[in-house]
Amino acid sequence: MLGICRGRRKFLAASLTLLFVPAVTWIYLFAGSFEDGKPVSLSPIESQPHSPRYTATSQRERESLEVRMREVEEENRALRKQLSLVQSRSLSHRRGNHSKTYSMEEGTGDSESLRAGIVAGNSSECGQQPAVEKCETIHVAIVCAGYNASRDVVTLVKSVLFHRRNPLHFHLIADAIAKQILATLFQTWMVPAVRIDFYDADELKSEVSWIPNKHYSGIYGLMKLVLTKTLPANLERVIVLDTDITFATDIAELWAVFHKFKGQQVLGLVENQSDWYLGNLWKNHRPWPALGRGYNTGVILLLLDKLRKMKWEQMWRLTAERELMSMLSTSLADQDIFNAVIKQNPFLVYQLPCFWNVQLSDHTRSEQCYRDVSDLKVIHWNSPKKLRVKNKHVEFFRNLYLTFLEYDGNLLRRELFGCPSEADVNSENLQKQLSELDEDDLCYEFRRERFTVHRTHLYFLHYEYESAPDNTDVTLVAQLSMDRLQMLEAICKHWEGPISLALYLSDAEAQQFLRYAQGSEVLMSRHNVGYHIVYKEGQFYPVNLLRNVAMKHISTPYMFLSDIDFLPMYGLYEYLRKSVVQLDLANTKKALIVPAFETLRYRLSFPKSKAELLSMLDMGTLFTFRYHVWTKGHAPTNFAKWRTATTPYRVEWEADFEPYVVVRRDCPEYDRRFVGFGWNKVAHIMELDAQEYEFTVLPNAYMIHMPHAPSFDITKFRSNKQYRICLKTLKEEFQQDMSRRYGFAALKYLTAENNS
Repeated sequence: MLGICRGRRKFLAASLTLLFVPAVTWIYLFAGSFEDGKPVSLSPIESQPHSPRYTATSQRERESLEVRMREVEEENRALRKQLSLVQSRSLSHRRGNHSKTYSMEEGTGDSESLRAGIVAGNSSECGQQPAVEKCETIHVAIVCAGYNASRDVVTLVKSVLFHRRNPLHFHLIADAIAKQILATLFQTWMVPAVRIDFYDADELKSEVSWIPNKHYSGIYGLMKLVLTKTLPANLERVIVLDTDITFATDIAELWAVFHKFKGQQVLGLVENQSDWYLGNLWKNHRPWPALGRGYNTGVILLLLDKLRKMKWEQMWRLTAERELMSMLSTSLADQDIFNAVIKQNPFLVYQLPCFWNVQLSDHTRSEQCYRDVSDLKVIHWNSPKKLRVKNKHVEFFRNLYLTFLEYDGNLLRRELFGCPSEADVNSENLQKQLSELDEDDLCYEFRRERFTVHRTHLYFLHYEYESAPDNTDVTLVAQLSMDRLQMLEAICKHWEGPISLALYLSDAEAQQFLRYAQGSEVLMSRHNVGYHIVYKEGQFYPVNLLRNVAMKHISTPYMFLSDIDFLPMYGLYEYLRKSVVQLDLANTKKALIVPAFETLRYRLSFPKSKAELLSMLDMGTLFTFRYHVWTKGHAPTNFAKWRTATTPYRVEWEADFEPYVVVRRDCPEYDRRFVGFGWNKVAHIMELDAQEYEFTVLPNAYMIHMPHAPSFDITKFRSNKQYRICLKTLKEEFQQDMSRRYGFAALKYLTAENNS
């Protein structure tokens, strides 16, 4: 009741203002047309410069009056618009008293009301009511298959999360690749009030594989047809989206449109904005049957319960079978079949205003969907050219898309006020672990980093690997940040085998890396490199977490644990595969050591043989790794023996030993408590020794460290006393943990540390 009264008061105030302002304005203008008690003529003749009454003063007054008249006209236009909005909100509020949930749109979906209400329907005044109930869950279905689509869907999800005020339930129809990528991504993203369910797209192939399809989306472009059968039987309604969609508003506004469906309307669709279904694009162009311009299926509202009762499965199958007798195949995948069904049954469709699916393929009528770019709600990059389409506002659209593409996804982890999230075991365990830490501890930030969950996007680029039939394959494992990106091409030239890389990047840096990789012939020619993005969070470089991510996602039985600033010798990949067999790594616990060297020269003629390397070592062009600053790290390798060795030889563990090794994939992970610089590899080698791995040096293998600027973390270690104190504390705690896990055998590590 109070809301109605307020609406009436606003309506009355606006009406009086609309009447009062013009009256005052004309009194002002009439009074202003007198000069010294005499009327001042504003006729065109007398206002000319050659008129005797023309003076500089009267010219200024005339200009002032004209400016004021324009201002009054603008005020009147603004008041009329405000009055119309007050009226529409008043009517909307009265209708809203008869239902719990309603839409902010006033259009009915037909084209006339759309043209009349674009601005009003898209404006966001403070007086608008929420589109749906506060904590109502909105269901969204997306078909996603492959590496590229998995990247695209992240941008879509970011745009939805940015604007949303409701819990979300994503139903992802995904192939094995997309499921692996997105399951890890959402599990590590940990967004409150978001639930994810996966449905096996590969199991659905048989449902649609009988339909010949020419569309670039392939068989997955037909899977929206079987959503009534795929999604849970108790799910009544769902919003279906293509992966190339960007939201510019709260998805709850679209969800509210379901309440406008009447009668047998079960599909909410936007009219197609190209001339495709009119059949006049070229000579002999023959599209599938459609109602008028047809409908675009990039955004669909599906009333699943009613569709099931109408026997949707039978309906679309019969239609497809009949049309395929003459059409032979689909050109636009599911869209052709949806339109053929609608052609026969137009009563099924509720036509959405076209700002819910502004289609940016070339030669469309998309510019008629909005008067201003601020009116937009959903942008659809439905051209195969994607961001390179022609549109007078394409720069705005592209910038909006790029904003979400590079937006920090960690900022979207915000809680929904007043909407309790479902209990999440991982989140609860994390909170419990963090609560057990002492915040007054000077090393609290170091300890906390161990439990930080970093958002992780596996296989950021296309990946292909065929396992070797002899089961001897070795993957090079490394981690890097943006400042080591220049090493990738060189490593790919030196190592032809599979590579697993963990990259520590921000969202914006991930897109820079993507552009870099796609512009590199070397990187694009290699499909056996797995790039796993671990997104930045916190103040430390999580070096061992990165190594663990790269190790976990290898496809070979063996791995070469390296660092990104080392170049392996030419032919090392094949040499290691032979060594794996000769030293029976499959049945023994061995760590094969690849001796490490370094150069201080940025341009190095890389040695092509051991003999050439020894010559460069003697000439001072090369050195054993860290000979000048950290001899203990590689001294046990026994470089003097290596110079003349022709067969593998065993060495014993010593304190601070940190060689680069080849091991089976089931070796222990790196300890996450060590971040940034210091002891991250030392601890791992110590644990290998505790598990009784034999350290065997390969006589004809080598790798060379290339020079680079010191990392931020090593600078922090050298300049920050507290950093060094905390690292020492973590070392002691690690050694105590080793004693508890491995018993008496681990006591030697404490003794060795004390003697070193």
